[in-house]
Amino acid sequence: MNTYNVTLSYEDRSGSSESRTIKVDASNIAGAIGKATREFVKSLDRKQRFDMNKGLKIEAARRTTETAEASGAASEAGA
Repeated sequence: MNTYNVTLSYEDRSGSSESRTIKVDASNIAGAIGKATREFVKSLDRKQRFDMNKGLKIEAARRTTETAEASGAASEAGA
């Protein structure tokens, strides 16, 4: 399982941008986007969902940790 940071944002009716970053564990990026989107939509009320349906911007990136980078560097040094 990988950890992903998924940022979801939309423009509400007053013109300001609403966004939220969700950390999810998933085996691939498509699964992470699906899980984060479901969680995000559940937290919205009826009017916010209507605004979100007009345009949702999704950004996703795999989250890396220093321990994973250190173990990767150690395995490369041993090879």
